Amino acid sequence: MSRETVFIGFGSNLGDRLDYCDRAVTLLSLLPHSRITGVSSLYETEPLADGTDPGLGWFLNGAVRMETDVTARSLLEVCREIESSLGRDQEHRDGPRTLDLDILFYGGYIIQEPDLVIPHPRLHLRRFALVPLAELDPDWVHPVFNRTVKALLDSLDDRAIVRLLDPQPGSRYGSRPACHVPASEREPIP
Repeated sequence: MSRETVFIGFGSNLGDRLDYCDRAVTLLSLLPHSRITGVSSLYETEPLADGTDPGLGWFLNGAVRMETDVTARSLLEVCREIESSLGRDQEHRDGPRTLDLDILFYGGYIIQEPDLVIPHPRLHLRRFALVPLAELDPDWVHPVFNRTVKALLDSLDDRAIVRLLDPQPGSRYGSRPACHVPASEREPIP
Protein backbone atom coordinates (compact mmCIF):
# COMPACT_ATOMS: atom_id res chain seq x y z
CA MET A 1 0.00 0.00 0.00
CA SER A 2 1.23 3.50 -0.75
CA ARG A 3 1.73 6.17 1.86
CA GLU A 4 -1.23 8.55 2.26
CA THR A 5 -1.61 11.98 3.77
CA VAL A 6 -4.22 11.78 6.50
CA PHE A 7 -5.87 14.46 8.63
CA ILE A 8 -7.34 13.52 12.00
CA GLY A 9 -9.40 15.94 14.07
CA PHE A 10 -9.32 15.67 17.85
CA GLY A 11 -11.35 17.23 20.62
CA SER A 12 -12.19 17.00 24.31
CA ASN A 13 -14.80 18.62 26.55
CA LEU A 14 -14.49 16.55 29.71
CA GLY A 15 -11.83 16.42 32.40
CA ASP A 16 -8.34 17.75 31.70
CA ARG A 17 -9.02 18.64 28.06
CA LEU A 18 -5.46 19.80 27.40
CA ASP A 19 -3.97 16.58 28.73
CA TYR A 20 -6.36 14.40 26.72
CA CYS A 21 -5.52 16.28 23.51
CA ASP A 22 -1.80 16.06 24.18
CA ARG A 23 -2.00 12.35 24.96
CA ALA A 24 -3.98 11.72 21.77
CA VAL A 25 -1.32 13.44 19.64
CA THR A 26 1.43 11.54 21.47
CA LEU A 27 -0.31 8.18 20.93
CA LEU A 28 -0.92 8.94 17.24
CA SER A 29 2.78 9.77 16.88
CA LEU A 30 3.62 6.22 18.03
CA LEU A 31 1.58 4.57 15.26
CA PRO A 32 3.84 2.22 13.24
CA HIS A 33 4.41 2.99 9.55
CA SER A 34 3.30 6.57 10.17
CA ARG A 35 4.80 9.97 10.81
CA ILE A 36 3.11 13.12 12.06
CA THR A 37 3.99 16.03 9.78
CA GLY A 38 1.96 18.74 11.51
CA VAL A 39 -0.18 19.53 14.51
CA SER A 40 -2.46 22.55 14.54
CA SER A 41 -2.74 25.00 17.36
CA LEU A 42 -5.39 24.24 19.94
CA TYR A 43 -8.71 26.05 19.73
CA GLU A 44 -11.39 26.48 22.35
CA THR A 45 -14.74 25.95 20.67
CA GLU A 46 -18.33 26.23 21.80
CA PRO A 47 -20.50 23.12 21.57
CA LEU A 48 -22.71 22.88 18.50
CA ALA A 49 -26.03 24.65 18.89
CA ASP A 50 -27.86 22.20 16.62
CA GLY A 51 -28.24 19.66 19.41
CA THR A 52 -25.79 17.13 17.92
CA ASP A 53 -23.12 17.82 20.54
CA PRO A 54 -23.44 17.87 24.31
CA GLY A 55 -23.63 21.36 25.77
CA LEU A 56 -21.89 20.60 29.03
CA GLY A 57 -18.62 22.27 28.25
CA TRP A 58 -16.51 23.98 25.65
CA PHE A 59 -14.20 21.81 23.61
CA LEU A 60 -10.51 21.98 22.91
CA ASN A 61 -10.08 21.07 19.26
CA GLY A 62 -7.19 20.61 16.88
CA ALA A 63 -6.01 18.51 13.97
CA VAL A 64 -3.06 16.31 13.08
CA ARG A 65 -1.59 15.76 9.62
CA MET A 66 0.28 12.51 9.15
CA GLU A 67 1.78 10.31 6.48
CA THR A 68 0.85 6.65 6.90
CA ASP A 69 0.78 3.21 5.31
CA VAL A 70 -2.01 2.15 7.68
CA THR A 71 -5.33 1.47 5.92
CA ALA A 72 -8.32 3.71 6.64
CA ARG A 73 -10.15 0.83 8.36
CA SER A 74 -7.16 0.05 10.60
CA LEU A 75 -6.70 3.75 11.34
CA LEU A 76 -10.35 3.96 12.48
CA GLU A 77 -9.74 1.00 14.80
CA VAL A 78 -6.63 2.68 16.23
CA CYS A 79 -8.57 5.91 16.80
CA ARG A 80 -11.33 4.00 18.66
CA GLU A 81 -8.71 2.20 20.77
CA ILE A 82 -7.06 5.52 21.69
CA GLU A 83 -10.44 7.02 22.58
CA SER A 84 -11.27 4.01 24.78
CA SER A 85 -7.88 4.00 26.46
CA LEU A 86 -8.44 7.65 27.41
CA GLY A 87 -11.87 6.99 28.90
CA ARG A 88 -14.26 7.64 25.98
CA ASP A 89 -17.68 6.05 26.53
CA GLN A 90 -18.16 4.22 23.20
CA GLU A 91 -21.78 3.33 23.96
CA HIS A 92 -22.77 6.99 24.40
CA ARG A 93 -20.68 8.61 21.66
CA ASP A 94 -22.85 11.75 21.61
CA GLY A 95 -22.32 12.45 25.30
CA PRO A 96 -19.55 14.46 26.94
CA ARG A 97 -16.22 13.07 25.87
CA THR A 98 -12.72 12.83 27.20
CA LEU A 99 -11.55 12.46 23.63
CA ASP A 100 -13.02 12.40 20.15
CA LEU A 101 -10.88 11.38 17.15
CA ASP A 102 -12.26 11.72 13.62
CA ILE A 103 -10.56 10.84 10.35
CA LEU A 104 -11.28 13.98 8.34
CA PHE A 105 -9.40 13.08 5.15
CA TYR A 106 -7.58 9.94 4.04
CA GLY A 107 -5.64 11.07 1.00
CA GLY A 108 -8.07 11.93 -1.76
CA TYR A 109 -10.20 8.88 -1.06
CA ILE A 110 -13.97 8.87 -0.78
CA ILE A 111 -15.10 6.00 1.45
CA GLN A 112 -18.78 5.24 2.08
CA GLU A 113 -19.21 2.32 4.47
CA PRO A 114 -21.80 1.91 7.25
CA ASP A 115 -19.31 2.76 10.01
CA LEU A 116 -16.61 4.60 8.04
CA VAL A 117 -17.31 7.70 5.96
CA ILE A 118 -14.36 9.70 4.62
CA PRO A 119 -14.13 12.63 4.18
CA HIS A 120 -15.97 13.23 7.44
CA PRO A 121 -19.59 13.80 6.37
CA ARG A 122 -20.12 17.07 8.29
CA LEU A 123 -16.62 18.49 7.98
CA HIS A 124 -17.65 21.17 5.48
CA LEU A 125 -20.27 22.47 7.96
CA ARG A 126 -18.10 22.81 11.06
CA ARG A 127 -15.88 25.77 11.85
CA PHE A 128 -14.21 23.92 14.75
CA ALA A 129 -12.89 21.32 12.28
CA LEU A 130 -12.07 23.60 9.34
CA VAL A 131 -10.07 26.21 11.30
CA PRO A 132 -7.35 23.75 12.47
CA LEU A 133 -7.32 22.13 9.00
CA ALA A 134 -6.86 25.51 7.33
CA GLU A 135 -3.90 26.16 9.62
CA LEU A 136 -2.27 22.87 8.56
CA ASP A 137 -3.04 22.92 4.84
CA PRO A 138 -5.42 25.60 3.51
CA ASP A 139 -4.97 24.36 -0.07
CA TRP A 140 -5.99 20.75 0.63
CA VAL A 141 -8.85 19.89 -1.73
CA HIS A 142 -12.00 18.22 -0.41
CA PRO A 143 -12.53 15.31 -2.85
CA VAL A 144 -16.34 15.46 -2.72
CA PHE A 145 -16.82 19.21 -3.14
CA ASN A 146 -13.61 19.84 -5.13
CA ARG A 147 -12.94 22.97 -3.05
CA THR A 148 -9.99 23.84 -0.83
CA VAL A 149 -10.26 23.81 2.95
CA LYS A 150 -9.77 27.60 2.89
CA ALA A 151 -12.61 28.06 0.37
CA LEU A 152 -14.91 25.88 2.50
CA LEU A 153 -14.01 27.89 5.60
CA ASP A 154 -14.46 31.24 3.83
CA SER A 155 -17.97 30.29 2.64
CA LEU A 156 -19.08 28.71 5.92
CA ASP A 157 -22.37 29.80 7.50
CA ASP A 158 -21.42 28.35 10.92
CA ARG A 159 -20.77 31.29 13.27
CA ALA A 160 -19.77 29.20 16.28
CA ILE A 161 -17.00 30.69 18.39
CA VAL A 162 -13.59 29.18 17.68
CA ARG A 163 -10.82 30.97 19.53
CA LEU A 164 -7.13 30.25 19.64
CA LEU A 165 -6.10 28.85 23.01
CA ASP A 166 -3.76 31.37 24.58
CA PRO A 167 -1.10 30.64 25.54
CA GLN A 168 -0.47 27.58 23.43
CA PRO A 169 0.86 24.61 25.40
CA GLY A 170 3.83 23.98 23.07
CA SER A 171 6.46 24.85 25.63
CA ARG A 172 4.77 22.73 28.31
CA TYR A 173 4.53 19.57 26.20
CA GLY A 174 7.85 18.71 24.66
CA SER A 175 6.43 15.55 23.05
CA ARG A 176 4.04 17.56 20.88
CA PRO A 177 5.26 17.70 17.26
CA ALA A 178 5.77 21.15 15.78
CA CYS A 179 2.83 22.92 14.27
CA HIS A 180 2.68 23.34 10.46
CA VAL A 181 6.10 22.42 9.15
CA PRO A 182 6.79 24.24 5.86
CA ALA A 183 7.47 21.90 2.93
CA SER A 184 11.04 23.16 2.66
CA GLU A 185 11.75 22.04 6.24
CA ARG A 186 10.05 18.62 6.16
CA GLU A 187 12.13 15.50 6.47
CA PRO A 188 11.88 13.12 3.52
CA ILE A 189 9.62 10.15 4.19
CA PRO A 190 11.52 6.85 4.04
